[in-house]
Parts: sequence; C-alpha cells; structure tokens
Amino acid sequence: MVFYFKARPEAGDYTIFMGLDKYENEELIKYGFPEDIWFHVDKMSSAHVYLRLPKAQTIDDIPDGVLEDCVQLVKANSIQGNKVNNVDVVYTPWQNLKKTASMDVGQVGFYNPKMVRTIKVEKRINEIVNRLNRTKVERKPDLRAEREAVNAGERAERKQQLREKKRREDLDRLEKERQAELRSYKNLMVADKMTSNKDIAATNKSLQELEDDFM
Repeated sequence: MVFYFKARPEAGDYTIFMGLDKYENEELIKYGFPEDIWFHVDKMSSAHVYLRLPKAQTIDDIPDGVLEDCVQLVKANSIQGNKVNNVDVVYTPWQNLKKTASMDVGQVGFYNPKMVRTIKVEKRINEIVNRLNRTKVERKPDLRAEREAVNAGERAERKQQLREKKRREDLDRLEKERQAELRSYKNLMVADKMTSNKDIAATNKSLQELEDDFM
C-alpha cells in the first residue's frame, strides 16, 4: 500500500507519497524515479516520504511551502519524532540512495553524503498535517511496471532524438554538398568566361594582321 498526498495547491501540482511499512519502503527505494526527493527524520525511525518533482525541476527548485509540507508529514509519521520538538529531517534525491545486500529491509545509505540536506522542524503544525491527510489516497501500484513504463518511454524518446539528430546531420551534409557544387559551377563559369576573352583577343589580333597584310 502506498499513500499519496497533494501538496498545498497554490504551490503547483506536487505529489507527496510514502509506503505503508518497511516492505513498501523497500519497493519505493528500488523503483523510484529520478525526479523523486526522499525525506526521513534524522537518526529516528520514521516513514520514508517522497516528493515527485516535475522533470524540469531539481532539489533546488522545491518551493518553500512544499518543503514544509514534506517535513511536517515525515515528522508526523515518526513515532518518536512526532512527540518532540526541534527534530532534524534529512532529504536527498532518490538517485543518491544506496542499498546494499547487508542492509535490513527498508534501510538505506547514501552514495554521496554531501548531497544530503538537513532542515530543522521546530514543532508539528497540525493545520498542515490535517490538510495533507484530507488529500490522502491509498493505492496498490505496480511500482515495477510503472518504472519499466517510464524506462520504455525514455528509450523511445532517446531513439527519436537520435533519429532527429541523424536527419539534421544528413540535411547539413546535403546542404554542404550543394554549396560545394554551386561553388564548383561558378568557378567553371569564370574559367569559361576568361577563355572566351582570350579567344576574342586572339581573333582581333588576327584580323589586324590580315588588314596590315592587305595594306
């Protein structure tokens, strides 16, 4: 089971989601999207909360209000973190999550700790948590199928880009060949014109010589 939430509407169309338990978390870790940002209460047990960004955005583009929604949701879904103030929440791109065979179910590490950001949450804000809970939808998605569908779409897009690149290269090559042919034709015309002038000069000289002979 995966729970889906809608961030504050004035910030745009942002979806926040989290797994039911550590087994769902394992699936989310495995089949995440490059656009996903992962949130967790630091050094405490908590839900794994994800924010899915639009393709053109990065972690630097998260609106402040959406960020607040995410950290409030992850704090509220931490048994220990929900009871105390001033907890740290860490967040990082999904691609920075590291999973090894020796780790427990739902446990993760990081490939690059420098890509992990920390934000302090002073206290739970019920208004935010209640608003998010009113948007909650439960689904049983086929995470693997969703990930494979995205992969297939990305492969098709790359193929189309390669075809378009080859088409442009072919057009550029044909245009260069045409320009080279035009330059060759112009050079040929200039050479022919120069030869004709020489022929005319030679003819004039011959006529003058004949006139001189006649005189």
